[in-house]
Amino acid sequence: MREIKVRTHKSSDNLKKENQLAWKIAEIASDKSKPGEDCIEMVINRIIDNASVAIASFNRKPVVSAREMALAHPRKNGSTIFGLNSKIKVHCEWAAWANGTAVRELDFHDTFLAADYSHPGDNIPPILAVAQQKRCNGMDLIRGVLTGYEVQVNLVKGICLHEHKIDHIAHLGPSVAAGIGTLLKLKTETIYQSIQQALHTTVSTRQSRKGEISSWKAFAPSHAGKLAIEAVDRCMRGEGAPSPIYEGEDSVIAYVLSGPEAEYNVPLPNVNEEKKAILETFTKEHSAEYQSQALIDLARNLNKKINNISNIESVEIYTSHHTHYVIGTGANDPQKMDPKASRETLDHSIMYIFAVALEDGEWHHINSYTPKRASRKSTIELWQKIKTFEDKEWTKKYHDPDPNKKCFGGRVVIKMNDGKQIEDEISVADAHPSGKRPFTRSNYIEKFNSLTDGAVDTKEAKRFIKDVENLRKLKLNELFKLNIEVRKKIARKSKEKSYIF
Repeated sequence: MREIKVRTHKSSDNLKKENQLAWKIAEIASDKSKPGEDCIEMVINRIIDNASVAIASFNRKPVVSAREMALAHPRKNGSTIFGLNSKIKVHCEWAAWANGTAVRELDFHDTFLAADYSHPGDNIPPILAVAQQKRCNGMDLIRGVLTGYEVQVNLVKGICLHEHKIDHIAHLGPSVAAGIGTLLKLKTETIYQSIQQALHTTVSTRQSRKGEISSWKAFAPSHAGKLAIEAVDRCMRGEGAPSPIYEGEDSVIAYVLSGPEAEYNVPLPNVNEEKKAILETFTKEHSAEYQSQALIDLARNLNKKINNISNIESVEIYTSHHTHYVIGTGANDPQKMDPKASRETLDHSIMYIFAVALEDGEWHHINSYTPKRASRKSTIELWQKIKTFEDKEWTKKYHDPDPNKKCFGGRVVIKMNDGKQIEDEISVADAHPSGKRPFTRSNYIEKFNSLTDGAVDTKEAKRFIKDVENLRKLKLNELFKLNIEVRKKIARKSKEKSYIF
C-alpha cells in the first residue's frame, strides 16, 4: 500500500493529472491485479447479502416507487430488477436505481467505518447492472466489485465527509465509476474523467440523515450509482470533467471539505497490487445503523440479567464520538426520542434501539420498528431514561488503524431503583470478523433464507445460491442468473396515480 497526499493547488500550478488523486484511483482501476481467493469468496457473500435485504424490502414504499420508475425505461438487452422475472429488462442506470434502493432500504447490508461512514455493498447494484447490459462474465464482475470496494474503503479511511455535513455518497460516486471502469476494461484516461464527473455530481448534504429522516436515505446511494453510470457513459464518448476535482482551488477540498490549507492522506494499493479492502468490511446481523449492532447484542445479553426492567432508574452508554453524535443524544435530535418518528429515524436512534432490544431480548427487521412497538408505554419510559456520552477511549478504539483492533461498541451502566448497578461492555458485534460469531458463508445463506422466506420459492432460492456460488464460472451474458424472482402476485403497486414517468 501507499499513501497519496492530497491538497489544494492553485490553477496556476498546472497540477499534472498523474499527480491527482482521481488519476491515482484510475490507475488501480485499470491495472492488471489478480483477485485473491478470499476476496472472490467475499464478493459472493456480499451478492447473497444484497439479494437478501433487497427481497426483504421488495414491497416497501420507496422500493416500489423506484421499481416502477425503472419499469418505465424498458430496454430489450438491458438489466434485471431484483424480484422480477429476468426476462423483464430496463436500462442499466434505472436497474441500478431500483436495485440500489431495494438494497439500502432496510439499512441491513454491509458497512465500513473509519474517518467516515460507508456501505460498500452499494457498489454492487450499479456495477452488476452495467455488467448485465454489457454482457460481461463472472470474473469481470468480481474484478469490478473489488475495485469499487477498494476505492470506497480507502476514501473513507482518508477523507472525512461528515464533519463538513456532507453525505457519504460523495465517496460512492467515484468508487462506482472506478468499479465500472475495471469491469469494462476502460483506459485510465476514461476512468479518470469518469471519477471526476461522478464526484462532482454526487456531493450532497447530510441533512438526509439529520432530524426527521425520510425515504431519501434509501434513494441516496442508488442515485449516486445512477449518476456514476451516466458519468462513465459520457466519458466513454470522449467527454471530460471538472479537473482537478479534489485538488482544484475552487473544488472539493477547498470549498466542500477542510479548506485551501488542508491536506489529506488517502491509502491506495500499488498498481497491480491485489485489492483486499473488501475483507476489512463487515455485514449486519441486525437491521439498524451499524454503530448499534454491538449494542443490540449487549442489550440482548443484559436482558437475561435483569429481572424487572421497569425498575431501571437510568441507562448510560459510554461510546465513541461518532456513535454519540450521530445516533445518540449528542445529535440533539428530538425526533430520536419521538415514538411517532419514521422508521428511518428510529434506526438512527440508539436510545430507541437499545430500549427495544433490552426489553425484548431480540431484534427483528420489521417487528422492532412497528408504530405499535414504538408506542408501547414501557418502552417509551425506558427510552427516556437512556443517555449517551462520548468516551475518548472508545473514540480512539473506533479510529484504530489496525482493522483487527477497531471497536464499534461501548460500555453500558444501568442504575436500578434499589441502588444496584449493572455494568457491561462490548467491543464489536457478535457477527463482526472479530466478534463471538463471525459471519461465514453459512450465515449469509441463513440470513438469505430467513429474509426471503415466503417471498421466494424454495426451488428459486436454491437455484440462486447455486448460481452465485458459481460466479467465477458464469460466462458472457449469464449474469442475469444473479437476479432472483419473488412468488407470483406478491408485488404491490404504488398507490399514487399521478407521476411523470
